[in-house]
Amino acid sequence: MKTKILYLFLIVSTSIYSQTTEPIQADRPDQTETPAIVPKGMFQVETGFTFQKNDAFSKSFSLPTTLWKYGVNDNFELRLITEFDSEIVDNEKWNGLAPIYIGFKVKLAEEKGVIPKTSFIAHIGLPNAASSKYKTDYFAPEFRFVMQHTLSEKFSLSYNLGAEWDGFTAQTTFLYTLTTGYSINEKLGYYIEIFGFAPQNKKANHNLDGGFTYLINNNFMVDLSSGIGLTNNAPLHYFACGFSIRI
Repeated sequence: MKTKILYLFLIVSTSIYSQTTEPIQADRPDQTETPAIVPKGMFQVETGFTFQKNDAFSKSFSLPTTLWKYGVNDNFELRLITEFDSEIVDNEKWNGLAPIYIGFKVKLAEEKGVIPKTSFIAHIGLPNAASSKYKTDYFAPEFRFVMQHTLSEKFSLSYNLGAEWDGFTAQTTFLYTLTTGYSINEKLGYYIEIFGFAPQNKKANHNLDGGFTYLINNNFMVDLSSGIGLTNNAPLHYFACGFSIRI
């Protein structure tokens, strides 16, 4: 009963706020983060479930991954990432809470001519804020610059450049994303994306994915996506679904 009341409260709240706010912009479902900042004083939750086939012997599940965001002002948001993982490797199974990440996003520039709308995102993973199986030896920082161009009323081009550390070694992994989004109508949109990771002393892996988003109202959006690995060292494929809500 309490769950039904909470769900009804969220739907009513989002319906009221959606009459006066711009449509929600989320960092999911693609790998490319948006430069948009959560409006001042608003709270946004982006959550989803992912199944990934890593190779012939292993697969993993995110049950779920959740990004919690709060708009401090028009240029700055606070962020918290929580993720519960389950993995199966050679018929051995384990699960638990991955390290919690805390961070922020700050707006750097508005779009003007050839200058893209730009923001900067930074997180740090907390080594002990995790289940024993997933604890890291050190803090795990990550950052990226996120850019977006408006090509037309329906098309947009977005890309990210950044780096991350895994919390076990000092080696850097560089990352990139490039995605094009298309608005089919005011509610439905889709994207196609290429992204990859380049570890400091290993070969880079590259991936291709795509998906759909559907806007229930200005503060509530659902999504569906999937992707495949383009190189031998990339995961074979993945499938994800989720939603984003703003109150």
